[in-house]
Amino acid sequence: MTIAVCPGSYDPMTLGHVDIVRRARDMFDEVIIAVARNSTKNYFFDDDERVQLAKDAVADIAGVRVELVDGLIVDFARAQGANAIVKGLRGPADYDDEQAMALLNRHLSGIETIFVMGDPALAHVASSFVKEIARYGGNIDDLVPANVAEALKAKVNS
Repeated sequence: MTIAVCPGSYDPMTLGHVDIVRRARDMFDEVIIAVARNSTKNYFFDDDERVQLAKDAVADIAGVRVELVDGLIVDFARAQGANAIVKGLRGPADYDDEQAMALLNRHLSGIETIFVMGDPALAHVASSFVKEIARYGGNIDDLVPANVAEALKAKVNS
């Protein structure tokens, strides 16, 4: 069985994330969405909310599960028996940010990182932009899964 880990903060999960997970699932028997916990970050959604939003967003994709990860992604990936870490790229800036991490992860664990180019139609979608648009009442319905749009709207209106 081949296993891929798709790590990220998923704060929140976007349609770009879902696209990468779907495509990773076409390449691997199982995909684990690793919702990273980083004590130095200020998240919009708490850990449980980020995990549940991701679970609901990918509920229709067989062979995908969501786990909260506290610690190094490579340690988690190794413990899961993962064959690869899959990261989505929107463009050159993402590659520049991810290259060093991929090399370090391989150095630490021997696990390769596979970069998957995101759908160009979603290249402008980033969680940070989505949160900002939601804060100001903009339309986010075509940027995130429906469950995430509902949760964002509820959170900014509370």
